[in-house]
Amino acid sequence: MGEKTLISRLPERGVTDRQQINEILDEGFVCHAAYVIENRPVVIPTLYVRNGDQLLLHGSNSSGLVKAVRDGSPLSVGVTHIDGLVVARSGFHSSANYRSVVVHGQGRILTGEEHEKALDVIVDILIPGRLSDIRRPTEAEIKQTSVIGLPLDEVSAKVRSGGPNDDPDDLKSDAWAGVIPLSVVAGDPEPSDDLRDGIPTPDYLQPNRG
Repeated sequence: MGEKTLISRLPERGVTDRQQINEILDEGFVCHAAYVIENRPVVIPTLYVRNGDQLLLHGSNSSGLVKAVRDGSPLSVGVTHIDGLVVARSGFHSSANYRSVVVHGQGRILTGEEHEKALDVIVDILIPGRLSDIRRPTEAEIKQTSVIGLPLDEVSAKVRSGGPNDDPDDLKSDAWAGVIPLSVVAGDPEPSDDLRDGIPTPDYLQPNRG
């Protein structure tokens, strides 16, 4: 673990198991990417997938993130899942259950065959089964879309789970304490207004597909 990935605040919540870190990354698809452009820090939400030992970040060629990577800016990417609100008997000990990963590194703009393959990988991971149903991207679309590869070399993760950690004296309180679970659940697919009649919803888009 390097200086950039050293956890100084509540280090007991740190996770070093790579499989667990990968599972946290694989469960999400939106990250917050931080970069420096024109001598100012910027953070933006963007789509990502994990492909082996790197993250793939998807964006327009004209986006600030892509321009920053081209100019050599380092990246810091955060992914967080909020699993519950921890309701303690005091505001100080109230918290949240979460799983988070932070990745530091130097991204690179993928080119050529690697770029085109990465575009397919993003679609295939975000919506498994979709590639066989849609048309191939045009040359113009490929040129307008960039993919940033960010190696998973400098990674840190933290996890909090369980109930509140109240002070012993607060256990006498009449205030309720516990956890309010939170989760993201896929709903039923909603067809586009201009979808032609007779086109069924593919099985792979059903909410129980996993």
